[in-house]
Amino acid sequence: MRRQIFSNIVRASSEAWTLQQGPANAARNIVSLTSIRCVFPEAQQPVNQPSSLKDALRSKSADGTFVSTSAYQHNFQKRTMFIQTQPTPNPTSLMFLPGKTIMDSGSQNFSSAREAMKSPLAKRLFQIDGVSKVFFGADFITVTKSDDYNWAVLKPDVFAAITEFYAAGEPVMYDTAADPTSADHLITEDDDEIVAMIKELLETRIRPAVQEDGGDIAFREFDEISGIVTLKMMGACSGCPSSAITLKSGIENMLCHYIPEVKGVVEAEPDEGEEEGLKAFNKLEQHLST
Repeated sequence: MRRQIFSNIVRASSEAWTLQQGPANAARNIVSLTSIRCVFPEAQQPVNQPSSLKDALRSKSADGTFVSTSAYQHNFQKRTMFIQTQPTPNPTSLMFLPGKTIMDSGSQNFSSAREAMKSPLAKRLFQIDGVSKVFFGADFITVTKSDDYNWAVLKPDVFAAITEFYAAGEPVMYDTAADPTSADHLITEDDDEIVAMIKELLETRIRPAVQEDGGDIAFREFDEISGIVTLKMMGACSGCPSSAITLKSGIENMLCHYIPEVKGVVEAEPDEGEEEGLKAFNKLEQHLST
């Protein structure tokens, strides 16, 4: 009964919650996109040539806003693919939007090249020097780079990797089984009332806002004694300088407001695989710099 009342309150609430403060969050409310026009072979497909240089350098986004574009040119018949990029609050992470569905459900987080072996797309991206993490959302790919690399250098390689992947016609994931992380937000019969309410609030109010910034959040546990909720930050949220503010000022305030039993929110420690991947990446970086 309490959970039903809780659900009605959450859905009916018109209170505007801001998960992040400052200029970084403002990018979500304005069109701040760059896009690139990539091309790949397609038999007997006519080529649409731009009528002018201006047409070649500008295209229209879905909402009618003009955004700048550039293009790879190949000497064969081709079909155009537009890949847009969108900044995130994390300067080391960038969202790539190919205009196609990436994950039919859930999300996938890759913290190392070893984890990426289950995805042809992630594997291609990890072959690029400077890529440290890859995250798949419903319709976007978040790529995280090393601090030593510049996006101006990395972006063309990422564009090429994504384009080559779609040209090859490979599946996004080799294994279609759901990642355990992507199912952490689902309410199960084993969840008690408090955990079910936490998951519902994460799913309906928090995750959509976080995903707009190229990240995601997974529920880990709720300690009934201390009232502490443990969450895993993924994608652009992982390692973001403003993630602590997001966690405390936004997510914690919302959970504590709706669920009195919640007393605080903390970020989960990196998984064993993530730690190993980070150590291996740092070791490689040190080797390349010597």
